Amino acid sequence: MSEIDTTGRAGAMFCRRTLLGAAAAAGGASLLGAPFVAKRARASSGTVNVFAWGDYVQTFNEGGLSKQFTDKTGIQVQLSTYGSNDELENKLRASGGKGFDIVFPSVDTGPNYYKDGLLAPIDESKFKVDQVIPSIYKSSVLLGATHRGKRHLIPFDWGTEAITWDSEKHPDLAYGNLSYGDMWKDDLAKQVAMRQKSVLVSLALYLDAIGEVKSDRGMDLVKSEEESRRVFEAATKWAIAKKDVIGAYWNNATEATSAFTDAGCTIGQTWDTTGILLHRDTAPKWRYSMPKEGGLAWTDTIAIPAGAENVEQAYAFIDFMLTPEAGAVFSNNTGYNSCAVGADQHLSEENKAAFAMAYPDEAAVDNLWWWPPQTPFFAALRTEYVEKLTNA
Repeated sequence: MSEIDTTGRAGAMFCRRTLLGAAAAAGGASLLGAPFVAKRARASSGTVNVFAWGDYVQTFNEGGLSKQFTDKTGIQVQLSTYGSNDELENKLRASGGKGFDIVFPSVDTGPNYYKDGLLAPIDESKFKVDQVIPSIYKSSVLLGATHRGKRHLIPFDWGTEAITWDSEKHPDLAYGNLSYGDMWKDDLAKQVAMRQKSVLVSLALYLDAIGEVKSDRGMDLVKSEEESRRVFEAATKWAIAKKDVIGAYWNNATEATSAFTDAGCTIGQTWDTTGILLHRDTAPKWRYSMPKEGGLAWTDTIAIPAGAENVEQAYAFIDFMLTPEAGAVFSNNTGYNSCAVGADQHLSEENKAAFAMAYPDEAAVDNLWWWPPQTPFFAALRTEYVEKLTNA
């Protein structure tokens, strides 16, 4: 099996049973309610500069995890936010890896940082490795968390990008028959929300599944530049021919939500948090679940930039964020799934129900398509075809 094949199938290790079973096997119950204790002497004052995804803010807000962390450690949190991996990468590249002590890159983007030396290697003796669900920690190596034998990315949370829909407008849609093809029906004029850079990938999965454009379930996108261009070209051409269904493009969580609440979209491809929060906070009619071709799955990580000035504070922050209690607070607030051992045992009933809506059975998780590490040609080609779709 080639390296690409191994990476593309690494997600098979992330089945629901494995996630929960690994947590229990690692002694998640013994961590519950345990006070935060650093593995070794830590800085008990100072500041940690955190650069996080914008939709993490509700977790760190006043009275939230930032205050809890400061109360436990004496370290103040300075928080800045970004809306996309591209924004994070560009910010770090412009500063030469300086200005922040903690960042949260998606694991598949690791190679983009490694080539410019923007991330510091992780010293695994300085944080509690066993706080991360073992199966995720191990599998993250295949997804881009290491470089030249050294770990640079620590799994923090995972989630999916699949289909959100209005169940009143689309009563026939449900897990089991749901498909990416449902977003491209001719009677959906101006009703579909999508993010261009990922909808081209979901189209590759769909076109492969129906036998129209074979792509080894989308893995040809990272196989070679020639094969990647072939698949992107076909998917983009197909999307442009049906572009009248597109009601709104989105590039961050706020834009994705607005596509449904303000722009009139009734179905679309979104991150899990969009569909789950629409269902929870706006109206029960909004649903979110996995299509039969498989949801696009990602892992976000914690990393320390190469130019971080408050390194000990950064490791203290990592340890705190990976406690089961902090992991559960994060999940309950964002709708994302924590990689912390035992976090699932602290989830609210509401969040457990949301997980069941998104992933009704083990097959929904087993069938996920995990973003592989980005090969050198992938990002440039994707940008080229995103522009073609956007400007069509």
